[in-house]
Amino acid sequence: KKPPASRPSGAARCKRNCSNSRRRPMSHGLNVPQREAVHYLDGPLLVLAGAGSGKTRVITQKIAWMIEGCGYPPNKITAITFTNKAAKEMKERADALLQNGSAEGLSVSTFHALGARFLRQEAKHLGLKPGFSIFDASDTAGLFQELLKTADKAHLRRVHSRISLWKNALLGPEQAAAAAADEFERAAAATYVDYEKTLRAYQAVDFDDLIRLPVNLLESNDEVLARWQSRIWHLLVDEYQDTNRCQYRLMRLLAGPKAAFTAVGDDDQSIYAWRGADIGNIPLLQEDYPRLKIITLEQNYRSTTRILQAANAVIANNPKIFEKKLWSEHGHGDAVHVQLCRDDAHEAEWVAARLEAHRFQHRGKWADYAVLYRGNHQARVIEQQLRQQKIPYVLSGGQSFFDKAEIKDITSYLRLLANPDDDPAFIRAI
Repeated sequence: KKPPASRPSGAARCKRNCSNSRRRPMSHGLNVPQREAVHYLDGPLLVLAGAGSGKTRVITQKIAWMIEGCGYPPNKITAITFTNKAAKEMKERADALLQNGSAEGLSVSTFHALGARFLRQEAKHLGLKPGFSIFDASDTAGLFQELLKTADKAHLRRVHSRISLWKNALLGPEQAAAAAADEFERAAAATYVDYEKTLRAYQAVDFDDLIRLPVNLLESNDEVLARWQSRIWHLLVDEYQDTNRCQYRLMRLLAGPKAAFTAVGDDDQSIYAWRGADIGNIPLLQEDYPRLKIITLEQNYRSTTRILQAANAVIANNPKIFEKKLWSEHGHGDAVHVQLCRDDAHEAEWVAARLEAHRFQHRGKWADYAVLYRGNHQARVIEQQLRQQKIPYVLSGGQSFFDKAEIKDITSYLRLLANPDDDPAFIRAI
């Protein structure tokens, strides 16, 4: 008599259902590489998505395909991106693709939001109360000012940045002291010790701890690791090129031995090395996962050929990990014009004059135009010139609502109600 066959896991059954399904909902309008990325569930997948190639569409369509085409329970799928805005947009787009609220339980969040949820649920394993406080940038700045007994903002930022990079590299205070390369780093490592003690006394964590502490716990506690791996049947990571080593470790731990994940990124769009992002995480995937499948998305849906030719000429100078060439069906397009200006004031003056002339010539509306700048500090001189020329405008971005002084005053009371050990909140409240 044959022994009974072992019952396949839930994820394996869903995957089998998916491969047996003749229904391919979510494929309409996708190009061939996009469709392949959406339907691939046979192992770890890296999608190299060039700018404007529809990567968010691939992620949301894949979520919908797994739920409706393959029978994955929504609460077994976790998608991670880098901003709350992107997470909200991704969740809304996935909801729109699914019928009758079938996305209920789907987790779409930032790395930090996922880490915060993890810590709330596993707080007891780390000596934290479930109502622990999460210190933002101004809280930590005040703490460093208190520890270092200085008001030199440049020095405070430098020390904080050094400790943050150590945390992102998963180095604790003792390891940081051993790795310190000069007098500044040795002093920063000593501050790191006091900083950690103070955070624990306040029953608080900082943003870096939201990734570091879950990684430390998952690596040291097999029960917690097994519980979280069983909750995630497929993990999707957006903007993978901007992950640091700590975030990569968290991704690997959550994906587990099944390696059921889809990482979407582009080595040509990696710009956050200054805050710990490690472009080496892309080739590292190939080393750690020999079965890794790579799909490249090269068709651009956003720009004309001329813009892509200009972009490709600039990108060609980057050190290459993977070769790709963006192309478009949007036609040749207008010539790219580069204007040389004497200084920022002349630049703002030229922008305002160009706006007025183009609008007059084409009878356009002000809402048809946009001015982009790289940093908020560049907005002031452009705003001044637009006001002077009586050009109406709306400023996008700027200070967060939660960074306003009166809002921080109110939230300090709420923090104190949740965590009576939060001394900085108490001091602000009184």
